[in-house]
Amino acid sequence: MPSLLWDEGTAYDLFVSLNVLHRPVTFGVRPSWAAGVRSRLPASQRDFIEKIQSFLPVPLSWLYLLPAEAKNAAGALNTLAQLPAAERLTSLLITPTTPIEATVALHQLALCQTWSSAEQEVLRTVLLRRGIFPRPNTMKNLCEAWNDLSAAGEQLLQALNTYYQVFFKEEEERIRPFLQASMKEAQNLATKLPLTQLLEELSHGVRFEQAESTSRVILVPSYWSSPLVFYDHLSGEASALNQPPASHTPLMMLFGIRSDSHDLTPGETLPQDLVDAMKAIAVPTRLRILRYLSGSPLTPSELSKRLRLRPPTVIHHLNELRLAGLVEIRVPADGERAYQLRRDALMDTLSLLTEFLTPENIS
Repeated sequence: MPSLLWDEGTAYDLFVSLNVLHRPVTFGVRPSWAAGVRSRLPASQRDFIEKIQSFLPVPLSWLYLLPAEAKNAAGALNTLAQLPAAERLTSLLITPTTPIEATVALHQLALCQTWSSAEQEVLRTVLLRRGIFPRPNTMKNLCEAWNDLSAAGEQLLQALNTYYQVFFKEEEERIRPFLQASMKEAQNLATKLPLTQLLEELSHGVRFEQAESTSRVILVPSYWSSPLVFYDHLSGEASALNQPPASHTPLMMLFGIRSDSHDLTPGETLPQDLVDAMKAIAVPTRLRILRYLSGSPLTPSELSKRLRLRPPTVIHHLNELRLAGLVEIRVPADGERAYQLRRDALMDTLSLLTEFLTPENIS
C-alpha cells in the first residue's frame, strides 16, 4: 500500500497558469482574455515565454523539491535566480526520471548545437508523454533555447519576474484561501475513500492504474489546473525510453480545486453542466467518439484510425468531451493513455435535460 503525502504552495499555480494562458482552449478559458493577460508583458518577453511554453511542461519535480518556505511564487523565482543562468532551463525540463536517451540528446544539443532526426524524435516522444503535443515550431524553439542556455536562462528569469509583477502577484493572493480550504477538504476525503477512488474523485475522472503499485502518492491542490490534471513520476533512476517507470517511483498529481462558482475570467459566469455537455456532444465527430467508447476504452491512436482523422484533431475532441465530464482517462503503468465513456455522467446529463424540459419545473 503506497503512502499518501500532501504538498501545497502557490508556486505550482505560477507555472500552471502560464501553461493555461498559452493553451486556453484546452482548459475552457476564453482565448481573448488569455491573450489580454499575456499582453501585459513586453513584446520581447511575451514572445520568449510563448516559445518556452511550447516545450516546457509544469516542472513538478523541481517544485516539489523546493524547501517549504520557497513554495510561494516569489520563493520559487528567488530559488531560480540563485542557479547559474545556464542551469535554469535544464533544471526545469530534465527530471530524475527523464529517459536516458532524452537527457543525452539535450546534452548533445548543448555541446554541438545540432542533433539528429532520431534525437529529435526521442524528445518529441518525451514531450508527448508529459502531455505536450509538439507544435510545428516546438522543436525549433527547443533547439534555439538550448543553443545558448545562458542567454535563455537570463531571459526566462526576467520574463517570469515580469509576469509575477504584472499579473500573478495579485492572483496569488486571490487563490491562496481556496488552496488552503481545498487541501483540508481533500485530506478529509482521503480518510473515507480508497486511494484509487480518491485519485479518480480529485482528478474528475482520471484512473491511475499504477497508483496502488507505487511507493508514494503525492497530492497537490491547484486552482488553475481545473478542470484537468497534471501528474508526473518524481524520482528514481532514469530508464530507457520504452520502459515504464519503476514500481517504486512516486506518483505526483496536481488536482484542480476551482468550483463552478468561480472563474478565471472576471465578470463571466461558467456555463452550467448541462450546457457544457450539450455543447460538447453537438459536434458529430464527438458523438461518434462516444459511440466507439461505449464499447471499450480506446487510445487516441485507435480512435484516429477508426475516425480517419489526424491524432491532434482526435485529441482536441477528447479534450472537449473531458471538459464536459463525459469521458475519463485511464493511465496505464506503460503504454498510451486510454479514454472511456463516463456512463454515469451521460445519464446525469439526460436527467438534467429531462428535468429542464419538464413543464412543471418552468416558472
